[in-house]
Amino acid sequence: MPDATDAAATTPGPDEVPADWAALAEETAADARTYLGTLRDVASGALPDASLPMLLLALSQVLVAGARLGAVEDVVPEERFEPDTPDPELVPLQDALANLFEGLDEYADVADPLTTPELTVGSVSGDLVHVAAALAHGLDHHDAGRTFEALWWWQFSYLSVWGERAASALRVVQTLLAHVRLDADEDTVSEAEFDALHP
Repeated sequence: MPDATDAAATTPGPDEVPADWAALAEETAADARTYLGTLRDVASGALPDASLPMLLLALSQVLVAGARLGAVEDVVPEERFEPDTPDPELVPLQDALANLFEGLDEYADVADPLTTPELTVGSVSGDLVHVAAALAHGLDHHDAGRTFEALWWWQFSYLSVWGERAASALRVVQTLLAHVRLDADEDTVSEAEFDALHP
């Protein structure tokens, strides 16, 4: 992994991407593909009972990938402008996820705990798709052989958008999973207590 203490990295020439940067790009690309694949599987509704555990794992893993990107030196490409390129395939994906989380999609959020602590409203499906969009755009660069641009985009968008969104979504998914696992029907608990006290 590149040294986090080095000066900001700049774009090398063609075929001059250092081995450590290339390895980081490959690892990030693999994590991005896993996240996108998991999100599509969850949105399909094929495995409803496994949706929360799958999302918990996918978000946790992609946040590890983001932490690696955040810990290394700044990737600074020659071109400082990145056009918005919305992926039309993500619209039906978000709709499917919103349906999956119907009644649970919105949650209390804080825009910025340091500068804007006022409460706002977040959306699990929106968060998941924001992360997907950023990762997919980086994959477009990666798959086109623009390794350094892919790293720059993943790092920049992690620090500016998707890292925060993934962390927020992870907290909500973990909370939902905790409620599913730990909350119990009061009648069931009472019956269990009665059976335990009256064998």
